[in-house]
Amino acid sequence: MNETAKQPMVSEKVSTFRLYLMRFLYLLNFVLVGFGAWAEFISHQGEWDPLRGVAFSFWAALSVLSDLGLRYPLKMLPLLFMQLFYKSVWLIAVAPPLWSAGRSIGFTEGMLIGVVLDLIVIPWPYVLATYVKKRGDRWGRVPKPDLSEETRI
Repeated sequence: MNETAKQPMVSEKVSTFRLYLMRFLYLLNFVLVGFGAWAEFISHQGEWDPLRGVAFSFWAALSVLSDLGLRYPLKMLPLLFMQLFYKSVWLIAVAPPLWSAGRSIGFTEGMLIGVVLDLIVIPWPYVLATYVKKRGDRWGRVPKPDLSEETRI
């Protein structure tokens, strides 16, 4: 038996506790984000402001896709990345000019809590092994096998 067959897969190194934490975060997205987004779609009347419509469409899609995270927490990890990054960008680029203009923003606490939760819940050793160290998918076609006489057994 070769040495790599004895080693557990990277996904097996993610603790059950961490998987349940991830599932809990996906559930929060599904319920809380989904409730807000879908309630807005149901109650909205008239024409949408395009950017507001994009935001609520994004949140509705995030909530529905988070449902898949309940079953496949590691496979749906890019959703948590997206959530971490969009909230971080908002806190870094959007919020400070509003604060300096003296505008109170109700989103700030929620965005900050979301970033902290994402940083805690995301299994960073798995991310490093899977998305940084592991070789990426190929860019071209699958090479055809050489079926010449010399390669046949």
